[in-house]
Amino acid sequence: MNRRIAIFTLLYASEGAPIGFIWWALPTLLRSADLPIERITSLTAVLLLPWILKFLWAPVLDLLRGRGWGYRAWIISMQTVMAVALVPLVWLDPVADFGWWRVLLLIHAIAASTQDVAIDALAIGAVPPEARGRLNGAMQAGMLTGRSIFGGGALLVGAWFGREWIMGSLVAWIAVALAGAAMLREVEPPRRADAGAFFGALAAASRLRTTWIGLAFALVSAAAFEATGQLAGPFLVDRGVSSGTIGLFFGLLVVGAMLCGGLLGGTLSDRLGRLPSAAGSLVGFVSMIVLLALADRSGAAGEGVLIVLLTGMYFFVGYFTAVSYALFMDLTDPRLGATQFSAYMAATNGCESWSAFAGGRLVAAQGYPSAFLVMSAVSLLGLPILALMRRAGQLGAATQRPVSSALR
Repeated sequence: MNRRIAIFTLLYASEGAPIGFIWWALPTLLRSADLPIERITSLTAVLLLPWILKFLWAPVLDLLRGRGWGYRAWIISMQTVMAVALVPLVWLDPVADFGWWRVLLLIHAIAASTQDVAIDALAIGAVPPEARGRLNGAMQAGMLTGRSIFGGGALLVGAWFGREWIMGSLVAWIAVALAGAAMLREVEPPRRADAGAFFGALAAASRLRTTWIGLAFALVSAAAFEATGQLAGPFLVDRGVSSGTIGLFFGLLVVGAMLCGGLLGGTLSDRLGRLPSAAGSLVGFVSMIVLLALADRSGAAGEGVLIVLLTGMYFFVGYFTAVSYALFMDLTDPRLGATQFSAYMAATNGCESWSAFAGGRLVAAQGYPSAFLVMSAVSLLGLPILALMRRAGQLGAATQRPVSSALR
């Protein structure tokens, strides 16, 4: 089991690498090449669309499975496309050959988002429920590592050795993850998935109360930290914190806190149960945000206090993320590994979108403390939703109650 979790951690690092590169490194890289800002932002907006829309083609991965072609084959094929699409960028100039950059990066993004769907689906079937918390904690650590290395780390490499080394390093990273994927074993269907059986399973899942309760939980529970996370940078700027300190906060403290929280939370959720762990981590990040709001409203808190409270929030964010992803895996029918889990991820993306919008409007109308408190109240709605989930039944042992054998 430890070997399998290590491989999935590597695969999640390969998930985080393209996101870190596209979100953080690519805009800086293109601007350093004197590309106009409007062209850069229009490109990154297009490149993020595959991650937003990937749930639309996720059912294809469930349907096109059979002997010799399972989720692992999807991962390997998509990683191959990801690497091949990047190779020409080693020598193509980002300004003179911008059209080629746009096409090749879009191909890379579509393949990377499809790889994400396949990795999650494979994990649901390959790892038993009692170990999914530890799995998700480790995978979140891998994702954060990949995002950090190919976000800020890529810029350091580029500054020292040039843009070509960034692209070459990303291709090499994908190749290592591809080798890891090839080491995984998968239980594949004896024949190609039957469309009738697939849609029957989909209809059955849609009739379960837990499916809709899970989607509701995904849409509201993270509202407080999603809004606060989006506002954290502007908030610290408005409170007079230097840009260097803010950079250190996001680059080191946030990543470290989330990584530690994810590893601890995932492990404990296997022992204590998913629902109590989700509730505890939700109360944890809401508590940090409420304390942040009260400290800021008092006017007496220095920048150190604000940063400590935000770092505490991100610890519980990492904890909550590992637990909630494991919970969504528990709620997913393995026959719908790509389709159903992607729907839960789409709902979490929806929560990020609406909460950021609402949080910004609340700050403009009433200030930061009120925005933090209102969004915290929304997140607390997740507690009665978890109670509904418990009463709805149809949940595994790892979800409802402690599992003493989780780490054996």
